[in-house]
Amino acid sequence: MCTLEKRGNIFILTLTGDDEHRLNPTLLNSIQSSLRRLRQEATASSVLITTAHGKFFSNGYDVAWAQSCTDRMILMDSLLRSIVSDLLSLPMPTIAAVTGHASAAGYTLALAHDYVLMRSDRGFLYMSELDINFVIPSWFVAIIDAKVGSPAARRQIVMQAAKLTAKEALRLGVIDSAHDTADQTVEAALALGADLVKRGWDGHVYAKNRKRFLGRVIQAVEDTSERNISSRL
Repeated sequence: MCTLEKRGNIFILTLTGDDEHRLNPTLLNSIQSSLRRLRQEATASSVLITTAHGKFFSNGYDVAWAQSCTDRMILMDSLLRSIVSDLLSLPMPTIAAVTGHASAAGYTLALAHDYVLMRSDRGFLYMSELDINFVIPSWFVAIIDAKVGSPAARRQIVMQAAKLTAKEALRLGVIDSAHDTADQTVEAALALGADLVKRGWDGHVYAKNRKRFLGRVIQAVEDTSERNISSRL
């Protein structure tokens, strides 16, 4: 599950527990409920930080739960699309403090934030679809294209299933900064959040500019015509 904590104008959404934070309907609905509450409680100039307890930020979709029924994978994809759509429309800056492994859909969840900070003593970013014989959803690729500037880096992520450490991800421009420990990653996110709050931006203007900036991503997230997300190669 997850919790939502408010510290002044900074909201901290935490995926709780020491499990892999697999994205099944229970966790996805909990995240979405927290984002709805956030919209209600947000002030004129707010910031969201998303982080997680334990070894994993998120190890992606709960594939084991979905194996018995294709509709279950479609359901998880639909719920994650809705969460990413919420993140991309939030009237505030968003920061992912990646304190553990982030794989596949969990990687996509992190990249859906405006800023990505990562711990360097443990964990990696990993688009695992090739290694588990799944076809990567087009909207995952759209987010990668928008957030990762280097074609070589995008190729490593999608076509080589590279497991990127924080050092490698920073070098490739996938993340904004790397920090020694989980606690330091969260502290850096809080410091960045405080700096962003001080800018005093109008949240609704911020959201509209993000919509212009990431218009193609938003279109890809909203395009539900693709239903082959569970297809195996």
